[in-house]
Amino acid sequence: MSDTTATAPAVNLDRETALSLYRTMQTIRQTEEQLARYHQRGLVLGACHTYVGEEAIATGVCAHLRNEDVVFSTHRGHGHALAKGLEPEKLIAELFGRKTGVSFGRGGSMHLFAPEIGMMGTSGIVGPCILHACGGGYSFKILKTDNVAVAFFGDGAVNNGAFHEGLNMASIWNLPVLFVCENNQFATEVPFKYSSGIPDVGRRAANYGLPGFEVDGNDVLAVYETAKEAVERARSGGGATLIECKTYRTRAHAEGMGDYTYRTREDVAEWKEQCPIKRLATRLIDSGLADESELSEIDHEIKQQVQDGGKSAESAEWPAAETAAQHVYFEGLDEVASPAPKPGNRELTYIAATHEALDFEMARNPGIWVMGEGIGARGGNFATTVGLFDKYGPERLCDTPICERGFVGLSCGAAMTGTRPVIDFMFIDFINDAFGEMINQVAKMQYMSNGRLQMPALYRGCIGIGHSAATHHSGSYHSIYSHIPGLRVVIPSSPYDAKGLFHRALRCQDPVLFLEHRELFSVKGAVPEEPYEIEFGKAAVVREGTDITVVALALMVHRSVEAAESLKAAGISVEIVDPRTVSPLDTDTILQSVAKTGRLLIVDEAFGPCSVASEIAARIADVGFDELDAPIRRLNGEFTPTPYAPTLEAAVVPQVSDIAEAIRRLIAE
Repeated sequence: MSDTTATAPAVNLDRETALSLYRTMQTIRQTEEQLARYHQRGLVLGACHTYVGEEAIATGVCAHLRNEDVVFSTHRGHGHALAKGLEPEKLIAELFGRKTGVSFGRGGSMHLFAPEIGMMGTSGIVGPCILHACGGGYSFKILKTDNVAVAFFGDGAVNNGAFHEGLNMASIWNLPVLFVCENNQFATEVPFKYSSGIPDVGRRAANYGLPGFEVDGNDVLAVYETAKEAVERARSGGGATLIECKTYRTRAHAEGMGDYTYRTREDVAEWKEQCPIKRLATRLIDSGLADESELSEIDHEIKQQVQDGGKSAESAEWPAAETAAQHVYFEGLDEVASPAPKPGNRELTYIAATHEALDFEMARNPGIWVMGEGIGARGGNFATTVGLFDKYGPERLCDTPICERGFVGLSCGAAMTGTRPVIDFMFIDFINDAFGEMINQVAKMQYMSNGRLQMPALYRGCIGIGHSAATHHSGSYHSIYSHIPGLRVVIPSSPYDAKGLFHRALRCQDPVLFLEHRELFSVKGAVPEEPYEIEFGKAAVVREGTDITVVALALMVHRSVEAAESLKAAGISVEIVDPRTVSPLDTDTILQSVAKTGRLLIVDEAFGPCSVASEIAARIADVGFDELDAPIRRLNGEFTPTPYAPTLEAAVVPQVSDIAEAIRRLIAE
């Protein structure tokens, strides 16, 4: 095979394989047509995107996959799941919303999870499957296996940034991935010839240094032979391949949608004549590999299987309402193995403390690897990985292109397939480019898979105003991310907490957003030498007092301590509570403090509206109103982007004097 487009080589097919391909295509077709009928009856509750007309692609590719090979798919994923080995009954039950469904009634047509057979999920968002497959490939590279990851996606995805970022990453890291574009001519209702500057997809592989092929997607033997060589290449260390399968969906984009405002009945009828199942059947009969009665018997057997599966699905129970909020976070045994000791006398900087934790965990767990811009030989923009490249090598300390969506999406697929990624995104402003990957993919995988997939990934980077970094390097968006179920959001304020929370983040099974205030990197504090964990959702009383409680985050903890010290002479005793994590948020410790002091001030440099400070105030007002002797007050940064000049910068974030004045005013109320 060359690195340009080509047709499939001649096929010398044996009878057993030929009949297996036919059986798989018929299973897909008959299941899909039955689902369309169920949709008309109202049994399918939501969308139903059928794969009718495209059966040859999933069949030809998945015929070469082992159980431990993984598939990541798109919203039109029924055929991929069935070709990977899913029983029709489980697919039908899922679209009926029943608890016997493949995703236990949590996903419907667009969110199918069967990790037991390597079906790692389908997505209602276009593009992520490309990145997740790269992550699967990266896991296999770390784990030294010969497994293969496959991404199935439509022609619409090739105009998405995930396509470029995914193929580029697969190329530079030589990942064992198949990118299979099912070009069915339309992205929903937008024709590919309109939305693409060039008429084909396969030839784009050359731009990334990858082999690319354009095959007849309605010829299962052409797909089979091309995929065979691509899978063999991936298994043997030859890297990724892009295969464009030119095909056509002969039903509407989704059942119930209008179909002839953007294409004609004549076009659909013409493509139906190129039916991949009819084409294979004709070839089998003409070549003497099977006769009509034999194929008819297979058809009848599958029809019975699908009908029986539908009956079982229709009689299955609904998921119990009390399970609706299960598996948002890991629910297995995930205890703190190394409780936090007393700080002791040894001092480290904040960065040195997290570095010590990362080094220890990487030595202990070979499945941990780090990815980010400049974190390899250079050691990171903030020395977060200095020296680790020499110890662990370029695969476990991997420098990235500037493609935050790409490597965050990759990390999601990697965490799903057995490794533990650490993504060093430098500044939280940068990971916002991957916001969709974080909230739609990373945060939801455990839930959508009904707890069958874990997401042990750590995302670390800076927050906070300082160094005249201006508006694109100074964000503090922890309030936004703490709003998302499925994420843990951690904000240490001391070297001691940073090390303990970092160890915890590298041992838990949930995705952790680990946010480090840039102005704290050089702060020194007592840090024990041995590894230890600090449990998420456990606030720390940083300073004890009796007159007022101040809840502060990150740098504001230090400024609040300084303000409290300045008020001692005035006889004001300030208790300071550091939540340490904002998701989960420890309300109990704050409430205990407020019960003692009667007053509450919350200090956070992030914006005030819809903030963590607002949430804390609301919770304490709800459960601790009787403990309050004065209104709850908040002191936040200005509701403005971050300016550059030092005078402006200082004006938009709470200073020590501002905190002290807010305390005085609240004491006077």
